[in-house]
Amino acid sequence: MKRDVPVLVLFGLAALAPLVTRDGFLLDSLILILLWGAVSGAWNVAGGYAGQVSLGHSAFFGLGAYSAALLATRWNQSPWLGLLVGALLATVAGLVIGYLANRLKGPYFGLATIAFSQVLLILASRWRAVTSGSEGIPVPFRPGFATLGFQSKVPWVYLVLTLAVGIYLVARYLETSRPGYQLAGVREDEDAAEALGIPCRRLKVAAVAASAALTSVCGGLWAQYVGFVDPFYVFSVDLSVRFALNSIIGGLGTALGPFVGSLLITSLETYLRATFSDFKAGLIGIYLIIYGCLLIVVVRFVPQGLVGWIGERLRAMGRYARA
Repeated sequence: MKRDVPVLVLFGLAALAPLVTRDGFLLDSLILILLWGAVSGAWNVAGGYAGQVSLGHSAFFGLGAYSAALLATRWNQSPWLGLLVGALLATVAGLVIGYLANRLKGPYFGLATIAFSQVLLILASRWRAVTSGSEGIPVPFRPGFATLGFQSKVPWVYLVLTLAVGIYLVARYLETSRPGYQLAGVREDEDAAEALGIPCRRLKVAAVAASAALTSVCGGLWAQYVGFVDPFYVFSVDLSVRFALNSIIGGLGTALGPFVGSLLITSLETYLRATFSDFKAGLIGIYLIIYGCLLIVVVRFVPQGLVGWIGERLRAMGRYARA
């Protein structure tokens, strides 16, 4: 129960934020922090708990985004149906990728997932008859809950918060359940896990498929919130790296880590972009350099992630107090 206190505080403050302020910029930042935290938590199911570090997870994010956008624009269907279709497509894709790349480990699995995302990028950017190619798809605004057309950002806060809580609960389940312990064994030493009778390949494929489905739902909601789907963004390697970095910096294989990482990275990125993007013509993009240097410092000196580092400090303080 003590482990859940920080996340209860984090989610509680997020739930109270719309009651305190209606500032569009602040609420937009909160929505993005929760959304990127949720999708990083979805990535963490495969990358953190199963040890299947994917660098092409934007493929599943893009499948969800395009499913929601195409069903809304081409066939005038509810985006809720698009979320379901996207999740099903991503699950099938995750099962296929997980099965075909099952024997690959470390960077080889990551390269395989990058290749898959780039195949989808080429397909989405060239199939103009369906996806409008590189021009992207504008998602029409249709007011109503059934169409996810909210004129205020407040409903979006609570909708994305619900998604974040759901993904956090999935991660907590993996931390306390038998399948979660088995996945941890597979991640730490697959050969030893197989010797103990753990179905390693089946567990890894299931983890990748579940992670893909959750990532797709996040992509579908993102498309509805932003109102535009660009193939070069939703299938980009940069986006996949973002999912991984949030989890790694916050704490790989922890339920809270992706949200802590998202809080730090998204807030820092927003601040640096606002501060330095228009500072001088010659300094456009300087925020990216500062952002990258800070990431290197965190990864170099806090390799266990912020959640693990803070936990170690608190335990050390507790031992010192008892002594």
